Amino acid sequence: MKKLLSIILVLCTLVSLTACGGKAQKESAGGFKPALDTGKSCRITIAGSYDNFEALEAEFVRFNEFYPNVALSYKKLDDYNNMLGTVLESSDKPNIFFSFAWMIGNDQYAPVIAHMEDLSDPALGLDLKCIRPGLLSRDAEGRVLQVPVFSRTYGMLVNNTLFEKEGLSVPTTWTELMDVCQTLLSKGYKSPMMGYSLKSSSCLMNTLAYPEIAAALTRNPEALALANELNPAAGEYMRPALEAVERLVQSGCVDLAACDEIEDNYTKVILRFFEGDVPMMLCHGDTVSGTRKRESQSEAFTKAPFRYTFAPVPLTEDGGYFIDSPSVEFSVNKDCDDLDMTNEFMRFLIRTEELNEMATVKRLLTPTTDLSLDSVYAPFGQVPAERIISPELAGITDPLTVQIRLAAFQVGRGSMSVDEAVAKYGSFE
Repeated sequence: MKKLLSIILVLCTLVSLTACGGKAQKESAGGFKPALDTGKSCRITIAGSYDNFEALEAEFVRFNEFYPNVALSYKKLDDYNNMLGTVLESSDKPNIFFSFAWMIGNDQYAPVIAHMEDLSDPALGLDLKCIRPGLLSRDAEGRVLQVPVFSRTYGMLVNNTLFEKEGLSVPTTWTELMDVCQTLLSKGYKSPMMGYSLKSSSCLMNTLAYPEIAAALTRNPEALALANELNPAAGEYMRPALEAVERLVQSGCVDLAACDEIEDNYTKVILRFFEGDVPMMLCHGDTVSGTRKRESQSEAFTKAPFRYTFAPVPLTEDGGYFIDSPSVEFSVNKDCDDLDMTNEFMRFLIRTEELNEMATVKRLLTPTTDLSLDSVYAPFGQVPAERIISPELAGITDPLTVQIRLAAFQVGRGSMSVDEAVAKYGSFE
């Protein structure tokens, strides 16, 4: 009887501990307390430009644990940028929609901006403090009209296993980068650095040049003002970065003929990198987001998997830059149906737990302060604060970025000298 009683007591204790542990785990995992009637029924639609959005759909499921009668859906709009204004005025208007920093101040998107709710309103209760400060932009009235759910940066996919095999360290300065490239060339690697090079959009040349030029302009407000005015005098601030691009190509660190075989800056870049013979692949974070899904699609990677990370490109002796920019931002349509529940979903979503969860699924940089989330992005977590640049917060405009991209592309392709590109600033089309 004593043994039986002891066993019963132990079992009761275990059940009690399990129940308490489960309850604590649920509260910890949730960290969210509903503010509205959990029995309310309504429909919330999010419109965007992605073909699919599994990470967001997983958030729908999690939100339904609190509000089971709320029907959430995502839909892709064809010709998103041109159709968004029309859709927001339609009878089937979305509750939430993708928005981008370059829309603010652009007269073409004035009708879209007119629908945006001020997400900094304290009454909404959004935890904006969980977002890295450099990613949150305010308009002239001090309103936060867009909240990032993903962020992006520029850099290079590094085959860490290859570097270890060759007894090399991943370069962290310009001199190290040039030395490593020459060593790799001597070991038979045709193009130590590769990337998409066929068209100016998303080209490897911009990936190389933009961080350095953005940093130079951010450090000099007067130069930034000239650059935003497309004043040719601002062209000189492109020179160091353009000279670096030119030298990397001319020295053989980047073989354009090999790069020209890559047909796009997403799937084809990833699959080429997964062949295993590319030490460094130039791209941006949106490309990195597709790596996990395509590991199994690459026969070469499946047969010989390797460890890889995404790192800054060290175009200076002090290292590379972390260009901290929003990738996808959400705006709330203040004229939508069921605005109260729409804001409740945003309050649920804009928290460290949920944003990190989405970033993990999508393999994009989280917009939160937790950069240790994915080991692939770990090198960016080591960039010192003084080398973290937030272009949107600094006031770098889209017309300015177009000038940088086209100048870098022309210099990298060899169709224009650095001097010519510098002089042409403001007139690239």
